[in-house]
Amino acid sequence: MSAPATPDAGAPHGAEAVANAAERRWAVIVVLIMASLLAMMVFTGVHWAAMPPSRVETVDVNTLHIKGEFVENNLGTALGKDGRIVVRLVAQQYSFTPQCLVVPAGIPVTFRATSSDAIHGFVIGRTNANTMLVPGFVSTFTTTFPTQGKQLMPCHEYCGIGHEAMWARVQVISQEAFFARASASGRLSCVAR
Repeated sequence: MSAPATPDAGAPHGAEAVANAAERRWAVIVVLIMASLLAMMVFTGVHWAAMPPSRVETVDVNTLHIKGEFVENNLGTALGKDGRIVVRLVAQQYSFTPQCLVVPAGIPVTFRATSSDAIHGFVIGRTNANTMLVPGFVSTFTTTFPTQGKQLMPCHEYCGIGHEAMWARVQVISQEAFFARASASGRLSCVAR
């Protein structure tokens, strides 16, 4: 007679085998997720390097203040012939031009901005207005200011030793006051001229 079979001391028991199988499945799932995320990052990077976003606008920083859209007398807030409200501004170490912007409450406002020397950026108070300004490129976005009041607009990209003093103000006024001021003058700014 042969001796009864004894369980192998090294073989996992039923519950342990199920747990090991579940761990292997989760390990495979995690590796697949990480690989797909890595593949998406590589694809996006290669695609954007080969085909940059279609709405890239460039500007010559050497002639920025001399000719074109960003000459000094074209900066500030303006009411266009099509009824759009456009704010144009330039950032340079260590200030924004103009230093104070006037915008209406409750109406979409389009910002067009650039930098003349280094990477800058700004965020406006408690709004979603937040952008980077890169020399040679025009940043464009549209936002609406829901309430009247004054808001600060600091530079949020470190731009050098005077960075902490680089800020401007945005004065949000009523629509009636804005249109009255816009019809009286071409460019609006709350900086005394």
